[in-house]
Amino acid sequence: MSVHAQVKRITVPDIKAHKGTTPIVALTAYHAHTARILDPYVDLLLVGDTLGMVMYGMDDTLGVTLEMMIAHGKAVVRGTDRALVVVDMPFGSYEESPEIAFRNACQVMKETGCTAVKMEGGARMGPTIRFLSERGIPVVAHIGLTPQSTNVLGGFKTQGRVEDDWAAIENDAQVVAHSGAFAVVLEAMAEPLAAKITAAIDIPTIGIGASPTCDGQILVLEDMLGLSPRTPKFVKEFATLGAAIAGAAEAYAEEVRGRAFPAKEHTYSMKKLVDE
Repeated sequence: MSVHAQVKRITVPDIKAHKGTTPIVALTAYHAHTARILDPYVDLLLVGDTLGMVMYGMDDTLGVTLEMMIAHGKAVVRGTDRALVVVDMPFGSYEESPEIAFRNACQVMKETGCTAVKMEGGARMGPTIRFLSERGIPVVAHIGLTPQSTNVLGGFKTQGRVEDDWAAIENDAQVVAHSGAFAVVLEAMAEPLAAKITAAIDIPTIGIGASPTCDGQILVLEDMLGLSPRTPKFVKEFATLGAAIAGAAEAYAEEVRGRAFPAKEHTYSMKKLVDE
């Protein structure tokens, strides 16, 4: 009788221990079967509000609801045994007050079984991060380019290109770290600034378009697989699945329209149905 060793899920202290050592490997995931494929290879899976764009065809992330995040969070947790799963708090679910953020984060964690939540915003989110962390909700912070604030930022622009802008972003990093976040995503950030922040704070930085100087990297899965219609310039495509899917669909359509569909493999006779 064989005994299978139980897989141990990665914890918040495990992620924090990556600071200055082995880089954190992170990707987004939105459904169970994809999460199951990724699980052996990553440390952290983020159920990102980017699902609004890559799965629902939205122009941005602002229309994503708490219910959507919970539904996809449940699926990803079901598909994993090992990776630490983080669920994004969507726009409007945490900004009003620490108490409302806590209530919504509790709902996310209870209904999905995830380990942590992620919230965008720097110094202004310090009190909320502290409120949640002190009450048992692990938080990943997110600074630099914050997609939920693109209307204020004027679009998807690299942050920290001008050194005069660094002080505010550095302060954001210090505040979220001191407030209790166990990691912070640095998005679309100039490399010298990302390197400076990574060296200055004692929690891991996870970069997305913020250079290899960070303590880890995260990409939107659909971007790195060649499935997104608008892939950011900094993303390396590790596969071209979009073209492969289109080619397969075209071949299938040609086969069906040409009535060359292999009946033996794809249809059931009445006798076989009765026998089964």
